[in-house]
Amino acid sequence: MQPIFFLSDYMEGAHSEILRRLCDTQMEQLSGYGTDKYTASAKERIKDACECPEAQVYFLTGGTQTNKFVIDVLLRPYEGVISAHSGHVNAHEAGAIESTGHKVLALAGHNGKLCAEDVDACVEAYNADGSREHTVKPGMVYISFPTEYGTIYTKSELEDLSRVCRKHGIPLFCDGARLGYGLMSGACDITLAELARLCDVFYIGGTKVGALCGEAVVFTKGNMPEHIVSLAKQHGALLAKGWLVGLQFDTLFTDGLYFKIARHAILQAEKVKTALLEKGYRLFMDSPTNQQFVIMKNSQIEELYPKVRFETWEKYDAEHTVVRIATSWATPDENIEKLVSLL
Repeated sequence: MQPIFFLSDYMEGAHSEILRRLCDTQMEQLSGYGTDKYTASAKERIKDACECPEAQVYFLTGGTQTNKFVIDVLLRPYEGVISAHSGHVNAHEAGAIESTGHKVLALAGHNGKLCAEDVDACVEAYNADGSREHTVKPGMVYISFPTEYGTIYTKSELEDLSRVCRKHGIPLFCDGARLGYGLMSGACDITLAELARLCDVFYIGGTKVGALCGEAVVFTKGNMPEHIVSLAKQHGALLAKGWLVGLQFDTLFTDGLYFKIARHAILQAEKVKTALLEKGYRLFMDSPTNQQFVIMKNSQIEELYPKVRFETWEKYDAEHTVVRIATSWATPDENIEKLVSLL
C-alpha cells in the first residue's frame, strides 16, 4: 500500500490552471528579472486584493529566503527582530536570520502568538538599559499568520501589536507563507485589506498554497528599500526568469483562485479534526487552520508510519509525541477517508 502524505502543504506540484498557463506561455520571449507583463499584472491584482493602491510588491521564490531577505534589508546592522520563541525564524530556519548578523530576540509565546504587552516591555527594557549600546536593539516585530501551531491572530491582537510598533517606530512584519489558510479559516476575523493596513510588510505565500514556488512580498507604507533588485541580487535571490513567479501569482489572484483553494484545505482539515475528536484523540492545541496537532502514543506512530506520513513535532512525554497532520489546497477526499480509517 502506497502511503498517503499529510507531512506538509507543499507535497503536491501546482494547481492545474497555473500549469496550463505556464505551458501556454512557455515559448513567449519575456524580459527578465520581473520586468515582464505578467509580473506587472500580478502586482496590480495583489494591490487590488489588498485594497492598497500605494503598496509595493516584490516577488521572491521561497519562505526562508523571503524571511531572511526582508529582515536583513529592513534592519540596521545593530538591530534584531522580535519573535515568539516558537516563531519560524527562531525555531525552524537553521539560523538563517542570524547568518546575516541579526539576532532573533525570542519572547515567550501564547499559543504560538506574540502578546503586544510583552513586545512593549521588551522594547521599553532596551530603552531603559543604561548599557543598551552593548546589546541588540529591537528593530522589528516578526509574526506569522497562521503561527507555527496553526493558530491565528485576532483583529484586536493585530491592532494591539501594530499600535506598539507605531509607538516605538519599528515595522511589523508578517510571515504569510500559509496566509491563505489563515484568512480562509472560519475563526479568522480579519481581511487581507485589514492585514495590509496593520502591517508594514507581509508576504503572500504561494509555495504552500497552490504554486510551484513563489512568495509575494507586500510593502504597505511606501517603505520598500531603494535598489531592491540590487539587494535581491546580493542575497542570491534575484530570479532571471522572474515571470515564472509573476505568472503564477497573476493566476492565483484571478477570480479569487488563491482563496478558493485555500478554503479547500480548511474544509479537509476540519474533517480530520472531527475524526480525531470522535476517535478519542487529544489535540495538543486547537488549530482552526490546515495544520492539526495531535498527541499520539509512540507505538501508534510506529504502527501508522508505513501507511501514512505526518510530521513528528515535539516530544510530549516519555510515551507520547505531538504530531502535525497538514492538509493542502490539493488534498483529495479519498486521502481523508483513508486517514480516518487508519486512525
